[in-house]
Amino acid sequence: MRKSLSFVLVSAAIVGLNSCDPAQPVSSIPSRQPASTAAAASTEAQARAAVVRFVMQQPNAALYQLDSARVLEVDDHWQILVPRTDWAGRMPNKAAFDVDKQTGAVSPLAVK
Repeated sequence: MRKSLSFVLVSAAIVGLNSCDPAQPVSSIPSRQPASTAAAASTEAQARAAVVRFVMQQPNAALYQLDSARVLEVDDHWQILVPRTDWAGRMPNKAAFDVDKQTGAVSPLAVK
């Protein structure tokens, strides 16, 4: 009985390890994809709303503190900095997004 239980546990562990896919990288930056309901973002409020829609589509949306976002107007686009709860105590502690004023397309920016 004890040998069969050990065999079952070892088999389950091997199956569990084989189901992991180590070839896929884990990234804290959302994939670059335009918001599906993109509309012009000519105002700060429209840009914030576009980023909220974009972040809510991400699997880790709960990590973003959207109500604490800072908005910067840069020529023909907006840059929005959003604090992340899992980045507290480190620098940088914000994720950055670019919102095109003409199209409303949102894309994540690399933060250094």
